[in-house]
Amino acid sequence: MVEKIEQLPSGNIHTLSLLVENKPAVLQRIAGLFARRGYNIESLAVGPTERPEYSRMTVVVRLTQRPVEQAIRQLQKLIPVIEVKELSPNDKIERELVLIKIKTPEKNHAELRAIADTYEAQIVDVSPDALMIEATGTAAKLDALEERLAVFGITELCRSGAIALERGFKTLAPPHLKEG
Repeated sequence: MVEKIEQLPSGNIHTLSLLVENKPAVLQRIAGLFARRGYNIESLAVGPTERPEYSRMTVVVRLTQRPVEQAIRQLQKLIPVIEVKELSPNDKIERELVLIKIKTPEKNHAELRAIADTYEAQIVDVSPDALMIEATGTAAKLDALEERLAVFGITELCRSGAIALERGFKTLAPPHLKEG
């Protein structure tokens, strides 16, 4: 049975950082925990860490505080999960990546380059009738770039999930690797 969803339209974005064992089916178990409760994952990014036996997951959800706290408690019980932490908005650096393909005549390329420069984006592919732009930044920055480019006709777009690390020296690490 799926629990009632407690999602709100805005202001309740939570970023969870997880350190997990780098093993098959870990992603499935984590995503399944959210799915069983009827919680939608807004963004999910998984990748290797500085130690090959671990992966870092960044999970972004839009929920009220109580379900987030419940999800954290449940995640902490899963065997492949080493550590879970909710990252506060003021205590994290969070970024996304986007690739945007625009079908446009060559006469628009200069204007598109100027827009890309404004957003510190890169032109990564050029043909006579198309451009591909790569940008990294906050979700708000990438949303603004997409909105600005929409008038040119975005033909294809691929956006990564958010990745985030806590500011300063604080770290997620297995207990035996933490400094005392």
